[in-house]
Amino acid sequence: MSGLQRGRPRSAHAHQAVLAAAVELLTSGGYQRLTMEAIAAKAGVGKQTVYRWWPSKAAIVAEAVLSGHLAAAASPLAETGDVVTDLRDWLSGQLARLTDPSSTALLRGLTAAAAESDDDAAKLYERFTGPFRQYVVRRLAIGVQQGQLRPDARLDAAADFVIGALIYRTLTHGNLSGQGGVDDLIEVLLAGLGPRPGTTATSPG
Repeated sequence: MSGLQRGRPRSAHAHQAVLAAAVELLTSGGYQRLTMEAIAAKAGVGKQTVYRWWPSKAAIVAEAVLSGHLAAAASPLAETGDVVTDLRDWLSGQLARLTDPSSTALLRGLTAAAAESDDDAAKLYERFTGPFRQYVVRRLAIGVQQGQLRPDARLDAAADFVIGALIYRTLTHGNLSGQGGVDDLIEVLLAGLGPRPGTTATSPG
């Protein structure tokens, strides 16, 4: 947990009110306009109470977002037997979630918070970026086993490529939400992972 454990024990109701207030203000106004004072006023608690429980707005944002908002967006890739279809459907689904204005605001706020704190950056990877990456690596490994991808494919690097593109497009309003954008990304990815010319492999369809 990002907050400081000092003074009187936290009221569970006040604690949740502060986190909910941070999410609402972050969604409506963005990270730069978010202040500890505004969070306290929105939550209906004293400013000193907020400062006693959390050292900064970054700590509040990291806890609020990672306690059940963006973390819920991570989901495993389907295993239909067609790695191309599974990657396409998964990327399209994640983009639909993350490019929703509310999710975009939360991801931007979390990224800003992580930039201010190594501890929050570690939590960002552990609870958000890491699970996304693991799901992609796992699905690509199955593609290797099924002969759809090269046995010497660099799966970790490929997963970094996918997750990096996903987050970049979300943070910068890049147009990857259309099917053409997703297909282009997968085409570039598979150009590095697909079977080399002259080798035998099962066609992904």
